[in-house]
Amino acid sequence: MDASVMGIRLASGVVTPLVKKLLRGEGAGADLVDRPVRISSYVSLHEQRTLSRDDLRALADKLVDRALRAPGERPLPPGEEAGVAAALAATLHALGDLAMEDAQAVEMGPAAFAAALRRAAPATGLGRDAELFHDRLLELTCLHVLHFFTTRSTYIPRALVEQARRQAELIAKMDELLSRTTREDARDPAFETRYLAYLAKRHSSLTIFGIELPPGSARWPLDTAYVSLEVTSLPRQRGGAEGPDAGAPRTRTPGTAEEALTREPRLLLRGEAGSGKTTLIQRLTVSTAREAAEGGPVPYVLPLRSLTRYGERLPAPEDFLVATALKGQAPEGWESRVLSAGRGLILVDGIDEIPEAERARARDWLCDLLTAYPGNRWVVTSRPSAVRQDWLADEQFTELTLAPMNRADVAAFVTRWHDAAEAGGDLREQLLDSLRTKPELARLATSPLLCGLICALHRERRGFLPAGRRELYTAALSMLLHDRDVERELRLPRLAEEPQLQLLQRLAYWLIRNGRTEMSRDRATALIADALPAVPAAQALGDAPAVLRRFVERTGLLRAPTQDTVEFIHRTFQDYLGARAALDEGSLGVITRHAEDDQWEDVIRMAVAQGRPLERAALIGDLLVRGSDRAVLLAFAAVEYAAELDPELRDRVRAAARRLVPPKDEDAARALGRIGPLVLDLLPRGEEARRSEAHLSVVAAMETGSETAVGFLAGYCRDPDERVRETLTRGWQRFGTPHYASEVLARMDPPPRDLVIGSDDGLDALRGFTGPPDLFIRHEVTRGALAGFLARQPVSGLTLWSFQGGSDAEFLRGHTSLRRLNINAWSGLRDLAPLYGLPLEDVSLYVGSTVPLGPALAAWPRLRAFQLHGGHGPWSFEDFSPEARPEVLEVEGADPDLAGLGRLTSLRRLWLGHAWRPGGKAAWAQVSALGDLLEIAVHAETLDGLVAYADLPSLRSVMVYDDDKEWDSGLEERVLRRFPQARLESVPQMYDI
Repeated sequence: MDASVMGIRLASGVVTPLVKKLLRGEGAGADLVDRPVRISSYVSLHEQRTLSRDDLRALADKLVDRALRAPGERPLPPGEEAGVAAALAATLHALGDLAMEDAQAVEMGPAAFAAALRRAAPATGLGRDAELFHDRLLELTCLHVLHFFTTRSTYIPRALVEQARRQAELIAKMDELLSRTTREDARDPAFETRYLAYLAKRHSSLTIFGIELPPGSARWPLDTAYVSLEVTSLPRQRGGAEGPDAGAPRTRTPGTAEEALTREPRLLLRGEAGSGKTTLIQRLTVSTAREAAEGGPVPYVLPLRSLTRYGERLPAPEDFLVATALKGQAPEGWESRVLSAGRGLILVDGIDEIPEAERARARDWLCDLLTAYPGNRWVVTSRPSAVRQDWLADEQFTELTLAPMNRADVAAFVTRWHDAAEAGGDLREQLLDSLRTKPELARLATSPLLCGLICALHRERRGFLPAGRRELYTAALSMLLHDRDVERELRLPRLAEEPQLQLLQRLAYWLIRNGRTEMSRDRATALIADALPAVPAAQALGDAPAVLRRFVERTGLLRAPTQDTVEFIHRTFQDYLGARAALDEGSLGVITRHAEDDQWEDVIRMAVAQGRPLERAALIGDLLVRGSDRAVLLAFAAVEYAAELDPELRDRVRAAARRLVPPKDEDAARALGRIGPLVLDLLPRGEEARRSEAHLSVVAAMETGSETAVGFLAGYCRDPDERVRETLTRGWQRFGTPHYASEVLARMDPPPRDLVIGSDDGLDALRGFTGPPDLFIRHEVTRGALAGFLARQPVSGLTLWSFQGGSDAEFLRGHTSLRRLNINAWSGLRDLAPLYGLPLEDVSLYVGSTVPLGPALAAWPRLRAFQLHGGHGPWSFEDFSPEARPEVLEVEGADPDLAGLGRLTSLRRLWLGHAWRPGGKAAWAQVSALGDLLEIAVHAETLDGLVAYADLPSLRSVMVYDDDKEWDSGLEERVLRRFPQARLESVPQMYDI
């Protein structure tokens, strides 16, 4: 029955005489001297009144009869009149039990008053159309009942008295509340506007190494120079029944870090040195500050290196601005008010940049803030090895890793760098060509730091580029310390590189030994003053304060984040120079003694790179003697930096490393892969790997990020392990090259599943699959590119994520290979007709309310799984094709009518959504018809009905949408007693759609 015909057209002259029989006559006055008059006192029911149950039934019969005789389409099938009248009489009988006052009822309105009656009355037991007719007639009756209340002479004075009483009570409560509550400072909005403008400007530029923007600024516009980088994560497990797809891994949607923050309220973001973590914090700060004016969150940037440089306690909210120029200027309590309202974005940068001994304290500080101020958004950054894998898992943080730059990222970075530098197209194309044709150079360009150095050196040296990491850093230091001022013919005291390096490495070594990345200006001045007598050439620059000022103002190697602190422009330079100082002091034992400390990892590598042959041998030999897995891995990684090393020692290192292969778990595999392409020689090849070794070997090879790994990974293209296949498929995000597409993806048998495509070029690179692949198409892909690809390549599965492809799916017409389809937020889609008749087995839809779904469901006879999310067009369970045998149905964002559900007896999993509430016993009868159902998901409010009315002998899992509320233990006991073979679990709050 179409709901549009269910409006009941009855004139007041017809309804009013019938309704008046329900109600008693007039009283006197405003009833101010007696207790308030309850609705039950108006109703002519019970033995002392004039209206019996039979009279009430007769009145209901008349109401139903008059409604059915009204003009318009008949709203009920013949034969259901008596049932509706009986149900209406039972509902109206509940009027005599309502304890509310007439003024309260009038304030509620007819719809809410009718709902209150429904709750007080027994269930109707009616079918869908009859119950809808009953509810509309009841609401009309309630309208006239409320009108009766307002016409009584006692109502108006009583309502006025009640209104005056409530007003006086509200004023008293507000006065009491204001006396207890600290008034929100009226300066909050003005200060917030100033603070957001400060953040947007303060963080809107970057330092790009080795070059300046005219007219002499070393700061680059963030919007021009910034390149968004991809993040990666492990697959997520989703609980389910012991049936189809139960426990199947659902990989979280990949994308950029900025996109991840829109999905995840709490992020722990890991990244190697120079991978862009701090730059990302800047980007989030600027974009959030700009959006906060329209109601977005208010960002707080908390660089731990600055906040803990003197070992101070980590800040409470009132100290969040301590590292800014606005320290002490916020209205008192402003930060707490923002956080209490859930409006904060707290950006905690650099867990790895505080000493390891202080990280547990930092975690406690974080947990305390999370408990005190729930509802805000959080981002925490760290190097990968600084904290364990599940460091913040108990606090519901999602862990993501910044992926190394792939070739597309590098090309975008180089292009933006040259645009910002106004370096010219010829120079840009020359560098891009070198990066494409020289693998050893491309291996270096895996992070924004290294890529920026390459760009700067290429420009400054007119095309000359270093061949290795050590040479790259050496050349960069030379450019920063000496070449720039010489080439610009600046009239400044000239100082050779070596004296400057001698002083700078003292600062770096002090920071490393003390586990810091930032020091006070006074400490830096004192260290330089102590060293100046031993470096007489540096005295040409003046005393210690003048030397420090020169380093900060002219070299670009040091910077002053605040007026009284200094730090290296990047941690990588600190480690390089610190290793140099340790070698000069002969402190080889000090270096290797810190092999287990992640902050010394790059120091050890750089020490081997810069050491003389005997020093290298001593360092690597000492690491082998220590014998821990980490020490052995460091020794193996350091071999790559040793230009000269005794062959016997090299063989010992390789033999020790082989004992770690295959790695014991994924963390160990990633640690092994981060050593670089050297590990490829240690890992078993595809046909040689045992089943337990294959997945971890692929993870390690993928982590190298090297093009030389592509050939190794190609050896696993036919491996049947789903974990291997998933890792190979995700590798496309890391490599993103035609080479990887042709050597790995195209040769996978069976073809890859959920292969993410983020550009038209990426789609064009995919050719020659062994069979139809399964693709995940991101919003950047155009309709034309997708249509062109599908014209030459059949696919088995397709996810269209925020697709902007017009109003129809015509490009999918006739694709008989398509088995799985996921349309997520295709805002322009209006028509599914081109999909009718396709052999779809698994369909997930998140489409607009104008898209008719019923005809599509009827046209999919092979459907086995159907998921419906968010807004959608009209449909019902009766629309499913008679030939369909669905096993999984999930509905979210709607309150579905269950009519027709009972015929889908093939169902094993049924998720009815957060909004579904049963429409009486008839709804539970539909559910009970699913005799083989293994899993059901319902809201906690429906569990009583599930226990009372559902007959599901096969049920193994009851999933509950519980709004984060704790369950009543008695309710849980009843559910488990009713379904003894089932387990009771919460529905995950994050939906994978």
